[in-house]
Amino acid sequence: MHDAGKIIPGMIAFVLFVTIPFWANFGKAAPEPKPELPKEYKKCVESKDFMRREHMKLLRKWRFDVVRNNMRVYINSEGQTFDMSLQNECMRCHTQKKKFCDVCHDYVAAHPYCWNCHIPPEEKKGWATKETENLTEEVSSKQPASHH
Repeated sequence: MHDAGKIIPGMIAFVLFVTIPFWANFGKAAPEPKPELPKEYKKCVESKDFMRREHMKLLRKWRFDVVRNNMRVYINSEGQTFDMSLQNECMRCHTQKKKFCDVCHDYVAAHPYCWNCHIPPEEKKGWATKETENLTEEVSSKQPASHH
């Protein structure tokens, strides 16, 4: 072990170098996300605490009930009724996905697959307007002749 004088300090330097990011951020937490709440609506389908904690389970249950059981009305804990629809109920109030959904989902590194099927609110702008007709004409003009 005639190289112990070099190996041990090298191992210590390596461990210190590798753990620098942990030591530099020790005790520092990222600030809690502050999603932008809708201004004109004061109350959600359930309480704020419930929605913060359980919204993903609620949406999953809604999806199951609508698709599998053809149930379309949700009765909340206060007896009020709501459509079981992310697009038509939730997005009616929470109109800005980036300022509401993404703020918390990015914070916790969650990647929900809601938007694989649903259209985020920002993307609704061209629907059922002349913009869509122009887009359709533009796309069809770029198709090969066999697709017309």
